[in-house]
Amino acid sequence: MLLEGKVAVVTGSGGGIGREIALAMAAAGAKIVINDVGASLGGEGFSASPAEQTKALIEQRGGQAVINTDSVAEWESAKRIVQCAVDSFGRIDIVVNNAGILRDQIFHRMTPEEWLSVIAVHLNGSFFVSRAAAEFYRKQESGSFVHMTSTSGLIGNFGQANYSAAKLGIAALSKSIALDMKRYNVRSNCIAPFAWSRMTSSIPAETPEQKARVERIARMGPEKNAPLAVFLASDAAKEVSGQIFAPRMHELFLFNQSRPIKSVHSENGWTPEKIAEIALPAFRSGFTPLDRSGDVFSWDPV
Repeated sequence: MLLEGKVAVVTGSGGGIGREIALAMAAAGAKIVINDVGASLGGEGFSASPAEQTKALIEQRGGQAVINTDSVAEWESAKRIVQCAVDSFGRIDIVVNNAGILRDQIFHRMTPEEWLSVIAVHLNGSFFVSRAAAEFYRKQESGSFVHMTSTSGLIGNFGQANYSAAKLGIAALSKSIALDMKRYNVRSNCIAPFAWSRMTSSIPAETPEQKARVERIARMGPEKNAPLAVFLASDAAKEVSGQIFAPRMHELFLFNQSRPIKSVHSENGWTPEKIAEIALPAFRSGFTPLDRSGDVFSWDPV
């Protein structure tokens, strides 16, 4: 019971990865705020049914949960999500920023609305909910954030400029929270999940290579991400903050973070011509290739 006595808000927990994390945290002893607007993958519509299904599962297993259907994408509604935890259970200890939508589109065809809507839910939503919880975390001098990033942002992917930018931004947000709130014993970490869910069901499967990739992903259920989320939210991870992890079937990965890898020096400074003549050849072997997530994680999950 790693989370005995703790209260967790799990956004986007009406299904998929969020539901499995909510179930696992409840099984570990936490009281859960199930936040979900019940929208489609693209963010349209509203339904309380997904959240109600998660609540029923938690209660069938002896846990406690309440439902909140506020959007993460607005500051005032994000504050209501966090206040729901305090009003219902007296405190808040854990925030899992999992809510998300997809509006995939090749970059040169992406509309401003497709860009803004994804940024609003993923990046703004992660900030708003975290910022609302930070007030309570500071006063009690404890708390944990678990944010969902993605290899689409950490590595790259086709047709996901909006999603990739948001997810890489979340990694930077998490690091900033970890630095700024360390003095209050608050931790912030990221998970880059691998799982077959609504968020991956839209991956194209037209070519033989794409079909093979989708088949690999389909083997990884959303529940594979829950143990890591429970660990990171618990006191067992009290020394872990500012890190990025990925669970992939039975594998766990720790991601590196951007650091200088090569340098060159010119005593008299640089001209464009000297950069082309000296710096480019020195740097070329260190260039990061234009990989996609599927190129880097190319082996079958076991």
